[in-house]
Amino acid sequence: MSFSRKSLAVAALLTAVTPAVAAEPSAHDFSFTSIEGDKLAMSSYAGKTVLVVNTASRCGFTGQYEGLQALYEQYQEKGFVVLGVPSKDFRQELASSKEVQHFCELNYGIDFPMTEIEPVTGKTAHPLFAWMAEDGKVPNWNFNKFLIGPDGDLLEHYGPTTRPDSPKLVARIEESLAR
Repeated sequence: MSFSRKSLAVAALLTAVTPAVAAEPSAHDFSFTSIEGDKLAMSSYAGKTVLVVNTASRCGFTGQYEGLQALYEQYQEKGFVVLGVPSKDFRQELASSKEVQHFCELNYGIDFPMTEIEPVTGKTAHPLFAWMAEDGKVPNWNFNKFLIGPDGDLLEHYGPTTRPDSPKLVARIEESLAR
């Protein structure tokens, strides 16, 4: 099959002026620094269900660490991750990431991934939290839970009063893992 110069020119012009369709952003486009100081790319969780939780060591909800660790242990082998993001936004976090790490390991035996202390609200919010805020999902206090699906989409947002063993949260995690 042969093409005329005119049809090739038209095709080239259409290609040049047609904007490339950018992929919708997902949670996998962001990264953190782990509490140990290493790069922690959300893309490393592609194919997994991730519960991102903004945490604090001196909060009335801090006891939820126990439930988060239990949830992680129960579903980790099925492709589930809890990601703790300590934040000082509500003035209830320790002074340094090292102190947070020590506190979590000593008091709750936490071995799920955690990040360095990060802002989660306002103009200085970590880019992942700014992205989730575009959908109106903004932490109003410590221990908000954001469920990210295996494809990097934000599935659900749960407030701080939703406990890690909440039937609605557990059911949504199981549903995501079954996909």
